[in-house]
Amino acid sequence: MEVSFCQTISFNADTFDYESVAQENGNATVIRFPIDEKQYSPGDVVVVVGGEDINFHGIIGKIEDGFAYASDPRGSLLPAGVQ
Repeated sequence: MEVSFCQTISFNADTFDYESVAQENGNATVIRFPIDEKQYSPGDVVVVVGGEDINFHGIIGKIEDGFAYASDPRGSLLPAGVQ
């Protein structure tokens, strides 16, 4: 039997460094951001918090060359573009 787990990674929206890969209505729905590949893996949950609001809540789909890709196709409030 294989045992797997995931973890939640939380970022502050004011200091979070990301690039939007896809967008809808001016909000980033797929993001790319630097990550430590030794500590995190696909399936981990990403939460970006701004004040009391959750601006982005998604799952890492893949990690390549030190960058993670995560998507929040329905509820993202992160502005599209490079931050």
